Amino acid sequence: MNSILADTHSLDPLNAHPRAVVFVAYPQMGLLDLTGAQTVFWSASKIMTLRGLSGYSLHTASLAGGLIATAEGLAVQTSALSQFDDACIDSLIVPGAPNIRQALSDNAALIDWVRLTSVKARRVASVCSGTFLLAAAGLLDGLRATTHWAMCDMLKNGFPTINVDLDAIFIQQGTLWTSAGVTTGIDMALALVEADCGRDVALEVARELVVFLKRPGGQAQFSQVLQSQTNDRGDFDGLHAWLSEHLGDPRLTVEAMARQAQMSPRNFARVYKHKVGRTPAKALELLRLEAARRLLEDSERNIDQIAGLCGFGDEERMRAAFLRHLTITPRNYRSRFSR
Repeated sequence: MNSILADTHSLDPLNAHPRAVVFVAYPQMGLLDLTGAQTVFWSASKIMTLRGLSGYSLHTASLAGGLIATAEGLAVQTSALSQFDDACIDSLIVPGAPNIRQALSDNAALIDWVRLTSVKARRVASVCSGTFLLAAAGLLDGLRATTHWAMCDMLKNGFPTINVDLDAIFIQQGTLWTSAGVTTGIDMALALVEADCGRDVALEVARELVVFLKRPGGQAQFSQVLQSQTNDRGDFDGLHAWLSEHLGDPRLTVEAMARQAQMSPRNFARVYKHKVGRTPAKALELLRLEAARRLLEDSERNIDQIAGLCGFGDEERMRAAFLRHLTITPRNYRSRFSR
């Protein structure tokens, strides 16, 4: 095993040995967390081999080896992690699990192995809630990281030294990479392949898998309003419903929101940010952004009309909001997502 994995730290594409990518498996992990990124590396390796170059050797390993049942019920055959203790690992990738609390509780030995092995691997990456396993191993202290949008608060509360980014679909901090919801593991894996093999190989992989090399919307998750609705436990459901009906009203301000909530502006701003996790002004902008996205996807109205209907006032203000939050213009968003 060790001779097969030798010299994989080199990024020279002409290196005779493929780079070893080890996927860490454990019971009840997410199936797509594992296989999405694996398929990207598999496709890249196939392309590199056809070009007469070395690619990747892919390994799925668990503590004891053998069959590991995923959360979806499919069992995955794995090697024992001990086989890689002295191996030269290029990339160590940790998938997430739907019940990440249970995974953290049940896998102390696995977390210890990740902690010890991470110093020998060229880079370490996590998919979705796999970020929690890296956090538990102490790898993310003081760094920016991301995870599934619905688990960002849990990550903040459990690991307060981590700078949790709610918007990014993946983040690189030196040799550590973290990604957001399940399918963003594919985006991250494409970025890893591009760093190793070049843009043309990554683009060919994206074409084969029929995915975007760079996801439209850039580095933004598209579920922030849903997260607000989840975080406030229903305290402002009535206000949010009212806002959705009045987004185009030019008189709609934070003060108007406070009146609707029957609170003083100062108390409203304080309570709203505490309950929802963002200021009323930012929430209003995101609600307008969500409404504009729906109209761009589903209607034939022109851009300026949509800007007016959603309360941006004009196309330029809406364009600035799209670039700020989604890093894509309204016109490009429509071209990619319009039905």
